[in-house]
Amino acid sequence: MKQEGIDLETSLGYLLKEASSALRTAMEEVLRPLGMTITHYSCLEQLAQRPGSSNSDLARGAFVTRQSMNVLLQTLERDGIVERAETAPSGKALPTRLTAQGRSDLARASAAVRGVERRMLGGMTDAEHLAARTALRSMVRSLRE
Repeated sequence: MKQEGIDLETSLGYLLKEASSALRTAMEEVLRPLGMTITHYSCLEQLAQRPGSSNSDLARGAFVTRQSMNVLLQTLERDGIVERAETAPSGKALPTRLTAQGRSDLARASAAVRGVERRMLGGMTDAEHLAARTALRSMVRSLRE
């Protein structure tokens, strides 16, 4: 019995993966000259929006392991981009915050990433943009249930 495959021309999952790959490539291209990876940028952006986040929180938000995030945080701390408390206020989690240098680096990276997003959405109307965002949130919610 022949099994039916997925039609790549009509597969929404394949198209999402293709879009994700194109977005990742475009982000890497604008972040590389700033000396950043996507994970590095994601870490800084999360810290700007959620100061004091733990290593585990940052790892979840950047879709990497806690070990990978810890290595990145050690490098960022050594380079003066972030600072971590000497001791945990409770438990073992050391809250992390951006330094002035980290905020400056983030401002440059955010501008570059906004440019990529504007390029990505350039052919869409506001209504299409809203519809895409709504549809993607619905897909994520459905897959997580």
